Amino acid sequence: MDDYANPASKRPEGEVLSPASLAYQQTLPTHASMQTNTALVALPSAHKTLRVIDVPGHPRIRDQFQEHLPDAKAIVFVVDASTVSRNGAAVAEHLHLILHALTSLPPSREAPSLAIVAHKCDLLKGTATAASEQLAITRVRTILERELEKRRASHVNGVAVEGLGAEEAESEMGGLECTGSGEFKFAKWEGGEVGFIGTSVAVGKSAASVVDEKHSGSGGLSPLREWLEELP
Repeated sequence: MDDYANPASKRPEGEVLSPASLAYQQTLPTHASMQTNTALVALPSAHKTLRVIDVPGHPRIRDQFQEHLPDAKAIVFVVDASTVSRNGAAVAEHLHLILHALTSLPPSREAPSLAIVAHKCDLLKGTATAASEQLAITRVRTILERELEKRRASHVNGVAVEGLGAEEAESEMGGLECTGSGEFKFAKWEGGEVGFIGTSVAVGKSAASVVDEKHSGSGGLSPLREWLEELP
């Protein structure tokens, strides 16, 4: 093992992109999980192996990602691109917790890299794999920016935000500050750079086979693996 990293993966309940998917380079059938899962993911091109910790987004356990934050080199937040238009507010609520945690780190602590994965690109209508990936990324980014702006505006105006719990938590919840005076945009988020990745793999099929079927040089889990390979 030449290198050892610890990205924490956080996903909405029922998502099918798991550490096992990365480890075996294919999406495996899963069900809504209520426990943290861990897998070692080999990245031969980068000569390193990562320990990926999957924290499901269920409200009861989603805060557990903070237990791994001190050792994490990256956080991968997985969003189901095929359903985000219906549950965008709930997804943004989960993401807000992460953004708040990252901006609350002490200055002496280097913040983990952050990527938002628009998963299940293949379920969107696109003419090609690359087009589906871009469509999914645009949809996820647009919806999350809109919902996070609602939460930011509510915080600024002192209005209670649904899902934050106690009034004290509502008043102290930050992490959505942006440069300038406009609406919330990931490109202007003061917490650092946010990467966006599109992924899609049919259940039971390897990433390589899906790419071959689509006659494309991209797709599957390859974009995510490439992002992980570039981690310092």
